[in-house]
Amino acid sequence: MAGVMLVEASASVLESTREHARRILAELDAATAASDGESVTGWIDGAQHRILADEGLDATGRRRAFFDRHGFVVVRGFAGVAECEQMIAEMTKLATERWNPERAAVFRTDSEQADTTTDYFLRSAEGVGFFAETKAVDENGALLDSVTKVEALNKAGHGLHNEPGVFFDYSRSERVARLVRGLGWEAPVLPQSMYIFKQAGIGGEVTSHQDSTFLHTTPRETCLGLWLALHPATLTNGCLWVRPGSHREPVRRLFERNPAYFAAGGDNAGAARAPNPMLFRALGDDAAVSWEGGVPGDGSLGALLAAGFVPVEVGRGDLVVFPGTLDHLSLANTSDSARHTFQLHLIEGPEAGVTWSSANWLQYPDGKPFPRL
Repeated sequence: MAGVMLVEASASVLESTREHARRILAELDAATAASDGESVTGWIDGAQHRILADEGLDATGRRRAFFDRHGFVVVRGFAGVAECEQMIAEMTKLATERWNPERAAVFRTDSEQADTTTDYFLRSAEGVGFFAETKAVDENGALLDSVTKVEALNKAGHGLHNEPGVFFDYSRSERVARLVRGLGWEAPVLPQSMYIFKQAGIGGEVTSHQDSTFLHTTPRETCLGLWLALHPATLTNGCLWVRPGSHREPVRRLFERNPAYFAAGGDNAGAARAPNPMLFRALGDDAAVSWEGGVPGDGSLGALLAAGFVPVEVGRGDLVVFPGTLDHLSLANTSDSARHTFQLHLIEGPEAGVTWSSANWLQYPDGKPFPRL
């Protein structure tokens, strides 16, 4: 429904939405600047740190203060245009040479997400799997004649950071490590990377969720998302929407392995296998956020704004950083412009006293540890 509502949005509605977003983001910036000299509680470690008056907004202390207070931060120009083009070219090459879409695996973020999880998806943890858009395949899983292989993809993942090349180099760079440690992470490791296509015209919405639902750690949540825009991300091609301050809320549900499925042997067990490898388990009050796994109201821009979401339009090479408890979503791409992104998810590692949940979908074979940042 969100895509339909967005198509109908007039130029004036889009501009008023942008003006609303500019006002909210300016207010968040002002709230951070007004607290110069005050102590702010760190989201990741609970430590107190000061906001220093003589630092610019992009300096480490002010960036962390904005992040801790509001649950996200935008780093402009984190990657150059040439690096973005390298990533696009490398993914085009990977998809062209390594994806065989005779019976394409699709990726969904709606109520059928658990139902469509497969062993192919589970095996993509350390390597690179390819997943098609639902609108790019027919009822038999075959690609429609109207799309090319690359145009049919929803995403590729989840171990691109393990592949030699531009994704590896970016993921393991000192630039990324310095940013993450500047936000308070002490011993970060890298479990997951994804290339998201958000195809022109058919790129589906990503419903409201918290990344820690899928990337759960104990005794505290430590997931951190790094969302790099490889194309400009706008209201019409599916930019990120965030709900400032929601990062202080508890995780609402967990996406967990179904013990019955794995006890039955997974795909090799035939008719005896459990129906789903993964299940959603609700935590606490299911009604705490009525739009969990969906979008607020009728999915219109006004409904999202009324629920406290703010669109974050960014340019090519800009990075949006947010913790795993932040409520966020993106609407369908109804434009004729693609919106590719490369996304990293980090957690605190064992050296920080943090444990990766054995119930998470993503598990490296034979207990192999995640690479350090």
